[in-house]
Amino acid sequence: MTFSLTSAAFGNMEPIPSRYTCEGEDVSPPLSWTSPPAGTRSLVLIVDDPDAPDPAAPKFTWVHWLVYNIPLSMSGLEEGAGNRPLPDGLLGGRGSSKKTGYGGPCPPIGTHRYFHKLYALDILLPDLAAPEKEKLLEAMKGHVLAEAVLVGTYRKAGH
Repeated sequence: MTFSLTSAAFGNMEPIPSRYTCEGEDVSPPLSWTSPPAGTRSLVLIVDDPDAPDPAAPKFTWVHWLVYNIPLSMSGLEEGAGNRPLPDGLLGGRGSSKKTGYGGPCPPIGTHRYFHKLYALDILLPDLAAPEKEKLLEAMKGHVLAEAVLVGTYRKAGH
């Protein structure tokens, strides 16, 4: 089997239910993965939106959730995992809202794509003290064995 990332809440390139957005309960969706490659020591999850603020004229990537040092003993994150303290050993980073934890889709205009990227690393990362995405990516450099991607879409009601 190949390294893959899925959600029971939405399929790849399908709409994310409003429950997981600013128009709903803003809880993180359930995520599950299979078959990290041999040699994997930890996993990193990055959820971001490259279509901000407007998909017709994107200017930046908005980061919604960062989790690192996910152990191989885990095969997923349950619904709402990003809205409460992480289990022991897992560490979180700061998203574009400058907070740790999950912040759901809330696009100001148009339909945005939300990339859920899971990286298999050959190391356990040090505590980076709630890093932003760039610092986390720098620490991962040279240690990524594989990447699994799940893309959900979202458009606010009435937009």
